[in-house]
Parts: sequence; structure tokens; C-alpha cells
Amino acid sequence: MAIRLARRAPRVFIGIAAILFLYLHLRHAPSAPALVSLKHSTNAYDWSRFVPYNPVLDIKPLPTVRPRSLPRVQAEDAAFKASPVNQERRNVVRGVFERSYRAYRKYAWLRDELTPVTGRGKDPFGGWAATLVDSLDTLWIMGFRREFQEALVYIDRLDVSDSPAGAINIFETTIRHLGGLLSAYDLSGEEVLLRKAVELADLLYVGFDTPNRLPGFWLNFADAREGLQWAGRNDPSACPASLCLEFTRLSQITGNSKYYDATDRVMRFLERVQNATTLPGMWPTTIDFRNEEVPGTSYTLGALADSLYEYLPKMHALLGGVDSTYETMYRKAAKRIIEYMVFRPMLPEDAPDRDILFTGDLHIRGGQVVERVTESQHLTCFVGGMFGLAGKLLQLDDQVTLGEQLARGCGWAYASMPTGIMPEIFDLVACDAVDGPCTWDQEKWENETASTSLPKGFRSARDTRYILRPEAIESVFLLYRMTGKAELQDLAWDMFQAVVRATETGYAYSAIADVTQEGETKKLDSMESFWMAETLKYYYLIFSPPDLISLDEYVLNTEAHPFLRPKAYEGA
Repeated sequence: MAIRLARRAPRVFIGIAAILFLYLHLRHAPSAPALVSLKHSTNAYDWSRFVPYNPVLDIKPLPTVRPRSLPRVQAEDAAFKASPVNQERRNVVRGVFERSYRAYRKYAWLRDELTPVTGRGKDPFGGWAATLVDSLDTLWIMGFRREFQEALVYIDRLDVSDSPAGAINIFETTIRHLGGLLSAYDLSGEEVLLRKAVELADLLYVGFDTPNRLPGFWLNFADAREGLQWAGRNDPSACPASLCLEFTRLSQITGNSKYYDATDRVMRFLERVQNATTLPGMWPTTIDFRNEEVPGTSYTLGALADSLYEYLPKMHALLGGVDSTYETMYRKAAKRIIEYMVFRPMLPEDAPDRDILFTGDLHIRGGQVVERVTESQHLTCFVGGMFGLAGKLLQLDDQVTLGEQLARGCGWAYASMPTGIMPEIFDLVACDAVDGPCTWDQEKWENETASTSLPKGFRSARDTRYILRPEAIESVFLLYRMTGKAELQDLAWDMFQAVVRATETGYAYSAIADVTQEGETKKLDSMESFWMAETLKYYYLIFSPPDLISLDEYVLNTEAHPFLRPKAYEGA
């Protein structure tokens, strides 16, 4: 939902409003805990003092075993060659970020997002300056130190204890806000960022106050105060399962295991049911977290489930390999993904790169029958990077190769469209097998495609938008760092130029309606915070020296926020 912030009220009015707010919310709930004013914070309430209705009786301690020496992720240094061309490309990307940030600074400061066509602000994420918080580490990485220091002043004043919306999305707030604060702290060491991260995490922690300590999709402040929170019966599997990286990193920094314990309970539930699903080894797109059951029959690596799988090898890295659970869960899931979801598209003989792969969705029909759907999403482009990272960490060379084929597939999908950008959701004509010959069949393509105006190989494009997503460049960047192949930088440059050309507005850059059309694109007046937090960061990093955010020192969360890996601060 989009909630506009009211104009700033006089301080006296704010004080009266706060008292009235507390009275109205607490007078009918004598058993609910009073929220205490903070002495060293601008927050209205101290959620760390919240007395849970479903208290934790035993907090699992963060592992204290010395991290293992994990295999190298990045290619050897000799594989990377300095290039004046790539330095210039890097500067161009930096300029696009600067233009985007300055537009946000001028027209939507401290709002969640800029509307890049009309030059205004909107607040779809609780009104906590999502774009600013999400962009903090990008400011640091790109060398905008003055802007970073200015941002800290406003971060210090940010009240993350309440929202005009009355509720927050736990997943989005964790990956964008908490992840952004923790990453910026890991990079800069600025204490205000850690303090604000703890304040926010203490609020998010309240979302786990349900009878089985598994969180719901939303944290509704009124329900939390009344003890009315429950885990969801049909929630996206990725949402509770994609909080562990951020909460674990906060426990590592603070030494307080309660955050790690909270999300570890989610992961133990997933571990327990992994072999009890309708497709053992994977988890259905939505899950009954309240009753702790997994009856679903649809499976995807795209929307609603994506980062569940992404976080398995990333948690393995963040914990220094000392908890075998994440490796075990990943291996089981990867086996199923490779067996059932990966497919090769049927391409014409003159296609520039025919050694490419994609992933589709799965539906279980009749108990054991698996039906593969060759519909792919921009979101699923992260899978190439996931396979690459896991392949490096677990020494599975075939998965690094698979990851590169998937990343190149997304690059091909970009290049195939008139705009040079892939659609949000599209369907492809698949080969009969992943391996082996796959001859182009013109008649088959014409019979199966919804429109022969689409590029050859595409069956349909159900959602033709591009909303400034990062997943394609994410995997191209990761595979470049893992292989050192310079041609991936050229691929990235082609993608970047196409994106800027198709999305530029008078203020900044906007999501567009249709990537399949020639000529001027229709702008949707939306610039989500991940444009500066992820998309432009990945484009900048792929043209930067390999020691800038080395994958052997950092692991990036699903919003591209780099967290220090254990050996980077324990000398492993």
C-alpha cells in the first residue's frame, strides 16, 4: 500500500499525538506491555522492551566454532585485467547513479521512492526513506562520501518504531532497511548505522511473537500489542525463509544470539519438512507456516520462493561452513532443480550463443507426475549466480558451468528484444533435452507461439514490463568474478546501455511497460529502491577492480547488500 506522510507538525502537537496514540492503543489491553521512550534515539518507542505473549524459553547460541577455510569464490587475480575501457564504463554507471540519487534528493527526499516521470515521492514501504537506506552502501562503494555523511544525519533521526501505514512487510523491511543498515555499517564502521539496525531489528523481532515463533507476512503494530499475531496459512515460502542472512549477521556483530535464534527456527522447520513435500527436496511456492504443513503442488524459483534457495549457499558462507544444514538443504534442492526445472530453449541456428539454459516452474499432477512449465521470469535470473556461488563454495565445478549457462541465457533474452531488455515474465519453446542436439524447428515454433512478432524461440511474453530489476546483471556480475571472462563485461555493457536508453526520463529512470515494442517506451513512473541498491551497484562492480567487494570477503544479501564473511574479521 502507498501511504503519504503528513507534513511535519509542531513538536507540541507531535507529543500530544503520541500520548493519545498510546492511550487509544493500550487502554483496552491491560496485559499488553507499555512501550518505553528511548533516551538515545529518535524512536518513539523502544521495542526491545516489548514483553512477548509467546516468550522464547531457550535461545540457540550463535555458532562459536572457528569458521572453516572455504574454497575460493573469485577467479585468481591473474584472470582480471585492468582496462581503460572498463574504467570509463564504470564512470558512466557512476554518473547514472549520481543522476538518480540527486533526483531523489531533490524531489523525494526521505520518501520511500521517487516517481521519475512526475518528480514526486511515494511511500510503499512504511515511509522509512527506503531508497535512502537501501542506497547507503552504494554511496560508500561508489565514493560519494559527502553524500554518505549527509545521509547519516537523517538516518540518525529516522523513527523506525512506528509507521503511518500501521504495519510493515517483514521481508521487504528486512532485506532493504535492515540489510542496508548492516551493510553500510560493515563498510564504514559508523556506529549510528548499527544502533539504528538494532532498533529496527528489535521491532522486526516482535513479528516472531506467534504461538509457534514463525512470523507472518506482515507485522501489524496493533495486533502485536494485543498478542494477535499468527504465522500465515498460505504465505510465500521466501518471506520467512529469507530473513536469516540479515538476522544472523546482526547477531555476529552484536554478540546477541536472539536474532540468529529467531530465524534459525524458520530454517529448522524448512529442514524438517524438506523431504515431506509433494516434491521431496524442494518447498512449494506457498507454505502453511501456522500449521507447519507443506501441501502445495506448485514450485518455482521466481516470485514468492526465489530467495529461499538463494540464501542456502549464502548462509553456508556467512557461517563459515560450520553448520552443515545449509549445504545439505542446498544439495537436495539443487538436485531437484537440475533434474526438473532447468531446460534448454530451442533457438535458430544463427543464434549468437546456443549453449544457454533457463529454469521454469513445476506443478505436481496426480501425486508423482511432474509437469514442467517453460515460463521464466526476470526474477529467476538470480539462479545463475546461486549455482555459481554454491559450485565454488562446495567445489561443484559442473554447477559453476551451469550457472554461467543460465547467466548467459538471461543475457541472450536481453539482446533478443527490440529494447535490448528481457520481459518480466515470458515463455520459451524448449528442446526435448538439456543435453544433446536441438535443431531449430520453424513449424513447431510457429504452431506454439502466441505471436510470430516475438523473437524466435519465445512462445509468449505474459508480462512485458521491465521494472529496473537487477537479477540478470547480478548473475552476469557474479559469474564474471568467478570466471574472470572479460566477454561477460561486454555483455553487461550492452545490457546497461539498453536499460539506460529505454528507461531514462527527465528526472531519472523509470520502469517501462513493454520491452517487446520498437521506438519510444511507455514509462510507468516507478523507480524502486533496488535500482540504486542493486541494479546500478552490480553494473558498477562488474567494471571495477576485483578487490572492490571481493566475493571472498563478502556475501551479498538478496538486495545486493554486502555482509562481511567470518574470515574477513576472524583471520581464518
